[in-house]
Amino acid sequence: MAETATTQASGTGDILGTGRRKSSVARVRVRPGTGTILINKRPLDEYFPLPQQRNAVMAPLVHTEKTEAVDVIIRVHGGGTTGQSDACKLGIARALKKMDPALEETLRDSGLLTRDGREVERKKYGLRGARRATQFSKR
Repeated sequence: MAETATTQASGTGDILGTGRRKSSVARVRVRPGTGTILINKRPLDEYFPLPQQRNAVMAPLVHTEKTEAVDVIIRVHGGGTTGQSDACKLGIARALKKMDPALEETLRDSGLLTRDGREVERKKYGLRGARRATQFSKR
């Protein structure tokens, strides 16, 4: 696990967490605040228009009851919207765990600290996809 600690050089006291899902990587900063969530310098509602994706990002904050207690700043890249929202979820959960180790049990019981390791299977030669064979021709 390559998790970074609090930032000492800048002196901001931000807690950092990294989340990954499929080919998406999210770098998360959590600091005490009023509940603002910015993703790539845009508000949560603007970046993730679907409620399913917004709920995924908010899940660690809702389970730990920290929605109004912390500000979250996320830089995410790669993959699609679902992968990015799940990467943000894991990054926030890891940062909250680092911020307050007493929250680890709550986050773990909710399944928010478990990384989803499923990746896209590579295409094989002679096939049309990872497993799909070419169409059979009798004649």
